[in-house]
Amino acid sequence: MSSVIKENYLKALFFLSEKDSEITLTDLGKAMQVSKPTVNDMVKKLGSKGWIEYTKYKPLKITSEGKKAAALVIRKHRISEMFLAQIMGFGWEEVHEIAEELEHIKSDKFFDRMNELMGFPTVDPHGSPIPDKDGNISKPNHVPLTTVSEKSEVIFKAIRDSSSELLLFLNKKNLTLGTEIIVSEIEPFDNSMTITYTAQPNLHLSHSVALHLMVEKN
Repeated sequence: MSSVIKENYLKALFFLSEKDSEITLTDLGKAMQVSKPTVNDMVKKLGSKGWIEYTKYKPLKITSEGKKAAALVIRKHRISEMFLAQIMGFGWEEVHEIAEELEHIKSDKFFDRMNELMGFPTVDPHGSPIPDKDGNISKPNHVPLTTVSEKSEVIFKAIRDSSSELLLFLNKKNLTLGTEIIVSEIEPFDNSMTITYTAQPNLHLSHSVALHLMVEKN
């Protein structure tokens, strides 16, 4: 098993474990887009490394060692994304695919230098926290925009499960991280909302878009 495949499986397990403590082979297969026999073979190898607990016919469980190993890959990914955006001028919709390749570079010095050049950022371009060198990840107190009541004032802090299509949509609307938003109106029928901010006096957002916008109360 190549280190790249191993690290991609670890990341998938980490993110699945954030949503549900019980992970099935089917869940992992969908996340990795591979067949169940392929997943079965891989989890045995990950189990032999001590990164997961695996018993036949039972859910998978990522161990503390596995979580740390995964978090360190995520750290490299998010540092890379921030470097691409902050230093190299890439758009936040462009950085993910490039960072997917950079995250597998083995040199810690490489990422330490990138981090230093940026002044040690704590979040990536999408507002996701960057794990520290011990694999610890802070849990920001952000909530989806959909949970905010009408007339509330909030600050746009992060994107949840971002796609390039969503990021390009936000670019067109000049809606960037750090923007102060007022929820002008919420439509009871479909929970869509109208928001106001400096660049847009009245922007209508569907519930599905608002669900991906993580905010902090002003």
